[in-house]
Amino acid sequence: MSKEITAKKSKKKDSKIVKKIKQHMYKWHRAIGLITIIPVIFWTLSGLMHPFMAHFFKPEIAHEKLEQQTIDQNQLQFSIQEVLKQNFINDFKNFRIVQFNDRTYYQVKMIPGDLLYFDTSNAKKLENGDQKYAEWLSRYFLDDQKSTVKKSEIVTEFTSQYKYVNRYLPVYKLSFDRPDTMEVYVETSSGKLATFNPASRQWFIWFFDVFHNWSFIDAISNNSIRIITMIFLLSIIGLSALSGILIYGLLWKQFKKTDSLQPKKGLRKYHRQIGIWVSLFTLTFAFSGAYHATTKWEPYTLSQMVYEPTFETKEIPGANNKLNLDWNRFQNMSIITLNDTTYYRCQLAEKETKRFKKPKSDSKWNKKDDKKSEVVYINATTNKIAPNLDLEYAEFLAYYFTDGAPKASCCEMIDTSEDDSQPSFENIKLLESKVLNDFESREYGFVNKRLPVVKLAYDTPERTTYFIETSTSRLAAVINNSDRVEGYSFAILHKFLFMDWAGKNIRDLTMVLAALTILIVSILGVILFLKK
Repeated sequence: MSKEITAKKSKKKDSKIVKKIKQHMYKWHRAIGLITIIPVIFWTLSGLMHPFMAHFFKPEIAHEKLEQQTIDQNQLQFSIQEVLKQNFINDFKNFRIVQFNDRTYYQVKMIPGDLLYFDTSNAKKLENGDQKYAEWLSRYFLDDQKSTVKKSEIVTEFTSQYKYVNRYLPVYKLSFDRPDTMEVYVETSSGKLATFNPASRQWFIWFFDVFHNWSFIDAISNNSIRIITMIFLLSIIGLSALSGILIYGLLWKQFKKTDSLQPKKGLRKYHRQIGIWVSLFTLTFAFSGAYHATTKWEPYTLSQMVYEPTFETKEIPGANNKLNLDWNRFQNMSIITLNDTTYYRCQLAEKETKRFKKPKSDSKWNKKDDKKSEVVYINATTNKIAPNLDLEYAEFLAYYFTDGAPKASCCEMIDTSEDDSQPSFENIKLLESKVLNDFESREYGFVNKRLPVVKLAYDTPERTTYFIETSTSRLAAVINNSDRVEGYSFAILHKFLFMDWAGKNIRDLTMVLAALTILIVSILGVILFLKK
């Protein structure tokens, strides 16, 4: 009998403690919700705009890329050596061939980094050639030969309007006198469109940068403070969602009893009913957003990862217009050095074969580059083709860019105490090497911009993978296991790519509805607090 009385007292005591915890939890939920309401409104409103501007109201441009054309050998009346000697240029970084305004030019990159243009038919220099080529490219992409260029400038670092997501640097920014105040960014060294911003996108970029990326904190403090603030608030938002799940989900029975005695009507009823369903989306957005923010500590440096040795004109004996290649398919060329040997890297059009049409996909991850090219390396001294050199050159660049990081990674577990010499680069196992002509996977998605690239996956503890653009001797991306985890987290939990199977329209619509519901629930919660 005494045991039963003790048990009942203990039960009553426990119920009082639990009741107090529940009461405090409810207060905590309200307090946390009030603290985070402004950040939630900022993030949800700007997040709602992203799919609208990026897809539903995406601005269009006449040409998104410069189509590669074959170049007639007869147009190269002067070799690159003759042009350089005639213009008293003893050394340079590289060259390629460009065509615009019905003329063909050698585009020569000088030691300081500036680009000079020389007519291949007479070896004469084109004054202000780089600016003229930038304007020609911009007008080509826009298909606009009439509008006046209000301003032309060189952008050497990422800005609030030209974000790091565009990848290319340096670029020309050309502002046109048009109703849409179009701004076009082009990379003259490759002839590529970096991005284009009409008035609508300019406003959206500002709004998204201020209210989603919180760039205003950078203006008054620094990047570290901005990231810490965002992670802190996102963590609080996550706690708010968890407390809502506990109160209205796991502890629902108690509130249900309370509601039967004093039924909740109107806003309070809808806040509870909708809130339990939307808490999961809030958690996914908050977690993936905070996780993604942790990757922003270090500045973007890929634009600086380029291999540019100096070439002396007198040390290149073979004339580039006399090479032993299929000139009927010739598109372009540059020059590289590998193992103390100089090679011409020649780009040829794909051989004509029967090609079957594939069904189109509206997913950006599956966006294809329809026309592929063949790459041929020719020894500048012997005029002989060097087979399979593209992969070898890519491996060399991977080693060069990381200062031997692949080798160091592979040899961390190797005991070298008896031998002070560094192990050779060949010690590392190359798991996969292939040329990517399209953004065929989420590992190397469209956000990386550069194609084609060589993929090199090494057998390191982090399974480090390098993506090398051999045409420009650049490191396009480097991915390891931690990057993959974060990338999948952001893609699935923040951008809802798990719904790619339904198509981009449905996926973006789902994301919009989720963000909109979070916004509505948050506003309902504030109204309830103010009414009380």
